[in-house]
Amino acid sequence: MEKFVQWFNNDDLSTLDIVTKSLVKSSIAHLYFESIHPFEDGNGRFGRALAEYALSSTLRSPVLLSISKVIDKNKTRYYDALKSAQSSLEISMWIDYFAQVILDAQIDAIQLVEFTVKKVLFFDRFKGLLNEREFKVISRMFEAGVEGFKGGMTAKKYCIITKTSKATATRDLQHLREIFALNVAGAGRSVRYELVL
Repeated sequence: MEKFVQWFNNDDLSTLDIVTKSLVKSSIAHLYFESIHPFEDGNGRFGRALAEYALSSTLRSPVLLSISKVIDKNKTRYYDALKSAQSSLEISMWIDYFAQVILDAQIDAIQLVEFTVKKVLFFDRFKGLLNEREFKVISRMFEAGVEGFKGGMTAKKYCIITKTSKATATRDLQHLREIFALNVAGAGRSVRYELVL
C-alpha cells in the first residue's frame, strides 16, 4: 500500500493530455488497488470510489458519475477483464475496458440529469391538472428511471397501483391522454401508455 500511495501521488503520466491521463490513472489506480486487496471487506466499493477520485483529482474538477452502476450491468465482463489484467504485466486491454466503463458512466450520468430535468418540467406542466390517483401513477412511472416503466402503463397496472376499479382506471388514463401527459402504444388487449416527455 505504501508503494501504491507513492505511485498515486507521484504518477509519471505527464506526457499525456489531461483527459487521457485521468482515464489512464483512474484505470490503473483501480486495478492496482483491487490487486493489492488490502481490506477483508469493502475493497470493491473503495476501489471504485478511488477510481472516481483519481478521475476528479486528475481533471481538477468533480465528476458526476457512477462507475458502480456500469460495472453492475455486466459484472462477468468486469471480473474477466480484472482477472486478465491481474495475470499479466500488459494492462492495455484493461485500460481500454475501464476507460469505456468511465465513458459509459458519464453517458448514464448525462441521461439521468436530462431525465430529471424532464421530470421536473413534466410535473410543472401538469401542476393542478392531475388527481391524486393520476399523480400516484405518474410518480410510479417516473420511479422506473431512465429505462422507463417496464411494459408501459396498462389499465390493470393502474388498478393495482391505485387500488381502484377498471372503469376509474380507464377514465383516468383517458384524461391523461387528453391532456397529453401519456401517449397510447399498441391496440386492443396490448394497449399501454407511455409518458410524454
